Amino acid sequence: MIPTDTDIASDNRTPRPLADLRTALWRAVTDRDERAAGRVVLGALDDGLSTEEALLDLIVPVQVRVGTEWAAGRIGVAQEHAATAIHDRIIAAMAHREAGPAVPAPGAVRTVTVACVDGEWHALPARILAEVLRGRGHEVDFLGAQVPTPHLVAHMHHTAPDALALSSSLPTRLPTAHAAVTAVQAVGVPVLAGGAAFGTDGRHARLLGADAWAPDARSAAAILAGGLTRRTTGAVHLPADDLPHLSDQEYTFVAGDKARLVRATLAALEERLPAMRSYTQAQRDRTAEDVAHVVDFLSAALYVDDVPLFTDFLEWTADILQVRGVPAAALLPALACLAEELKDFPRALRLLTRGRAALEARDPRPPVPGPGTPA
Repeated sequence: MIPTDTDIASDNRTPRPLADLRTALWRAVTDRDERAAGRVVLGALDDGLSTEEALLDLIVPVQVRVGTEWAAGRIGVAQEHAATAIHDRIIAAMAHREAGPAVPAPGAVRTVTVACVDGEWHALPARILAEVLRGRGHEVDFLGAQVPTPHLVAHMHHTAPDALALSSSLPTRLPTAHAAVTAVQAVGVPVLAGGAAFGTDGRHARLLGADAWAPDARSAAAILAGGLTRRTTGAVHLPADDLPHLSDQEYTFVAGDKARLVRATLAALEERLPAMRSYTQAQRDRTAEDVAHVVDFLSAALYVDDVPLFTDFLEWTADILQVRGVPAAALLPALACLAEELKDFPRALRLLTRGRAALEARDPRPPVPGPGTPA
């Protein structure tokens, strides 16, 4: 067959270096220019970049940068959402391009359901995994963000996939993730866990009984290529069977009493910091939101009995506050007020004490109340 002019032109095109492609895509998504972003990614595919490379070596690094720049206060929430939405639409466009057939290796998982834990709205990582797996020849059922556990289990019964890839970015969703892992395993489907919620080393995935854990999409694809079976078999167990420390009921109390704890902490903060009494309603709402986040992460840390989960969250929050000109020590009064409310709960007190120590070690300055901060 004689090649056409189009074929010759395509063969002579030189792919742009990945660093240049990332710079161009970054500029496009931060300018909210979807057409330009599409030209960067789809043009790279035309030049010979594989779909998997476009997803994992181009889009993922730029999306990570979007999150980093948001946390540093250099782009706003709306701009971050716009960039994420552009990436999502580009991935949808990529999915409809013609691709050569791929067949999983013998023994590989054939059918995979990819879903986010109930309450988890960050669906982009799961979507990227779904497309990587499709590109490697797996039959993929992508359910998207926030899948309620009863509906997920019903779907497992109806479709009987070979494996579930369960995604969660937020550690506060770990109790829900645990219920999902246990329920899905009860119907005979092994679970591969992934996402930041499960820890950078996968410790939370192992603790919650997942059959496997992957730090990224390539690792997940490699695990599924080798086959995935239930890590343990036998009688169905309850989530609490994996976590005997839950018998002290501290997690149940703190999670169930969240609304009262937030109200009591805000009232105590007003007594400690009279300047709060002159806050605007918007400032009070922001402070209440910050305190609620502290309680959420305290609850999650109690659930998995993991001090770093709580202290890492406080350090991350402190970084964001300091970028906005508020010292990390501004969090200390809120922790002190919560400790007073939870004085009869030894594990909660241990977490709060360690959290205060971490903040004091990084910022010895006295707390300076700021608008919308819990101090």
